[in-house]
Amino acid sequence: MDPIVTDANIAPAGALSNVDLIKDSNQNGFAADVLEASREIPVIVDFWAPWCGPCKTLGPIIEKVVQNAGGAVRLVKIDIDKAPDISAQLKIQSIPMVYAFKNGQPVDGFQGALPESQVQAWVDKLIKEHGGAVDAGPDPIEEALSAAETAMTEGDIGNAGAIYAQVLNQDAENTRGLSGMIRAYLKAGQNDKAREIADQASPELLKSNDLTGALSALELAEAGSAVAGDIEGLRSKVEANPDDHQARFDFAVAAFASNDAEGAIEALVEIIRRKRDWNEDGARTELLKIFEALGPTDPLTNVGRRKLSSVLFS
Repeated sequence: MDPIVTDANIAPAGALSNVDLIKDSNQNGFAADVLEASREIPVIVDFWAPWCGPCKTLGPIIEKVVQNAGGAVRLVKIDIDKAPDISAQLKIQSIPMVYAFKNGQPVDGFQGALPESQVQAWVDKLIKEHGGAVDAGPDPIEEALSAAETAMTEGDIGNAGAIYAQVLNQDAENTRGLSGMIRAYLKAGQNDKAREIADQASPELLKSNDLTGALSALELAEAGSAVAGDIEGLRSKVEANPDDHQARFDFAVAAFASNDAEGAIEALVEIIRRKRDWNEDGARTELLKIFEALGPTDPLTNVGRRKLSSVLFS
């Protein structure tokens, strides 16, 4: 199957456009871009310079927070070397320096490269105290993720992968985006690409609820790839000897890797029914991993849990 994501099939997504949210300005544009614009919505001004190291750290952080605010605030970036008069009027002596304007007046600010959590808290406080949240449209990132998940449900893996890629271009640590991208690659049979995405995530992100299920799905797919080609041979071995639990287990692993989750669940439940403690409870452990990979709302998870309970408590 062709790669999910290529330069040709990633079209700019209108839902992720930041043209109106973030712009560069200068001394001549300050009145219109900041003072006038702030009469409608709070405007954050990031004073920076190309030679400023901390500015390069803060810039992507504040852009991300503004994008995720969904239109409740805007960001204007001004190179102080191109706005000496404005810098003098605001008495900017050190950069990065960030001011928030509302109704043409500065209402808050901070200096230095703060961590994302503090920038987020500052922007949240700005929105709460100076408006912008009521008229803000839906979060563009959330809209894009919903569109990608719908595409996945409908089997449009290529479009889903393209949208997830756009989300990750805007927010590389978005756990729903990472999870979706991993699952999209798995659906396309590109386990190696899915593994690349997982390996790029930090240990902290990998612990998130969004990613644990995707990682389970990836591990199951990787384990199943070695035996998926022999699925019919394994089926024959089980039919010839129903008590060959290893063959049935291998069949379950191969079935899940071949997108037959229902068959995998039935095979594992049957092992538990025949010999509950086989291989140190290996069948139940694998079954729970499949439930985690499918997710708690998947109908097969609910059916599988009922079958497991029926066996365990019969």
